[in-house]
Amino acid sequence: MKDHPETLASHERRQFLSLTSKYGFTAAVVAGAAGSLLLSEEAAAASAKEEKAREDAAEYKMTIATAYVLGATRSYPIMQLDFKENIQNVTNGQVYVKLAPGGQLGAGGALAQKVQQGTIQAAQHSLANFAPFAPAVDLINLPYFCGENQKFINLTASDAWRNSVNPLVEAKGFKPLWYVVIDPRVVALRKGGDGPIKTPDDLAGIKFRVPGSKMLQQYYRAIGANPTPVAWGETPSAIKQGVADALDPAVGALYVFGFKDILSWVTFTRAVPDSQVYSCNLEWFNGLPVSVREGIEFASEVTSHQNLAKVPAARAYAMSEMSQSGVQFYTPTADELAQWVEKGGHQNAEWDSYKKELAGSIETFETLLEAANTQGRYYVNDA
Repeated sequence: MKDHPETLASHERRQFLSLTSKYGFTAAVVAGAAGSLLLSEEAAAASAKEEKAREDAAEYKMTIATAYVLGATRSYPIMQLDFKENIQNVTNGQVYVKLAPGGQLGAGGALAQKVQQGTIQAAQHSLANFAPFAPAVDLINLPYFCGENQKFINLTASDAWRNSVNPLVEAKGFKPLWYVVIDPRVVALRKGGDGPIKTPDDLAGIKFRVPGSKMLQQYYRAIGANPTPVAWGETPSAIKQGVADALDPAVGALYVFGFKDILSWVTFTRAVPDSQVYSCNLEWFNGLPVSVREGIEFASEVTSHQNLAKVPAARAYAMSEMSQSGVQFYTPTADELAQWVEKGGHQNAEWDSYKKELAGSIETFETLLEAANTQGRYYVNDA
C-alpha cells in the first residue's frame, strides 16, 4: 500500500509549529501573514529578529488578546494584525504589541474580565459578551435600532454615543478603542429545516439557539420562536442533533466557526448587529504619556477605517464558501422585512424598560436613535 501524500495544509501546519518552537508565536504569524509561500525558515528568522528589536526598543508593552485566529480576517474582519502594526507604527515604536489570538488567553467574557482586572492591556470581545461588564453597550441589542452596518457605525462614531455611553463604559474600568463592524445577525436554519425563513410566522415552533443576553431572548420570543439558551461551545452539536433548529451569528462568524456543513438557509433579517469592540484597561491607558495615548487612539481610528473597507469582501468570501457547501441565502422583501420590524422592533412598549435602564432615559435613547439614523463621516457597505 502506498503512503498517502502529505497535504499542503498539513505541511504548512507542521512548518508553522516548527517555526513557532524556534522563533516564537509572534514571529511565525507575522512571517506567515503575507502568505504561505513566505512561511519559511528565513522569513521566520528575519521576523523574529525584527520583533525582538521592536520589543527591546519599545518603552511600553501591550498584550492584545482575541478569540480569533489571525487568518479569520479573510471572512471575519477582526483586523488584529493590522491593529498591532498600526499601534507600533503610529506610536513610532514606543509601544510594542504582543498578540494573543485564537483564544490563547480565553474568549468573550473571560477576556473582558482580564482587561477590567488589568491582567492584560486590551482585548476583543463581542458587545453581547461585553455587556455584563459594561451594561450600557447592550443598547445595540435593541431590535431594529442599529442592526444595519451603516446605522451601527453612525451610532458608535457619534458624539451622542461618545458623550452618553462611553463614559458609562469607562466608569467600569474600560477604554473603548474602536467598535468593529462585522455584519448584522441572521436567521440561520439547520439542514433538514423547512426554509427559507421569510417572515416571523415561519419561526413558529422553531427552537432558536440564543446566547445569554436576556434582550435577545426576549426578541426571539417576541417574533414567535422558542428561545433555547445554549453555550457557544456546545452550539454546533446542538444544531446537528436538533436540540436547536436555528441560530443568529453573522455569516462570517458562521463560516469561521465551521457551520457551513450543517446549515440549509440563511435569512438576512438585519435586526441586531453582530458587532465587536476592542477595549483597553482604562487605568493602564491613562498612565501613558499623552502623545502615546493619542497614538493608540489614532491607530484605532486607522484600523477602524480598514475594517469598514474589508467588510464586503469578507462577507462575499464567507458566502461563497458556504454556498459551495449547499447553504442558500434569502433577503426578505420590503413587505416581509416590515413584518419583522412590526413584531419585534424597539418601537414596541415592551422595550421601554431596557431603554430607561441602559440609556438612562427615553429622551437619551431618542438622541441615540437619531444618531443611528444620521449619516456620519464613515461609510460601510450593507448586505
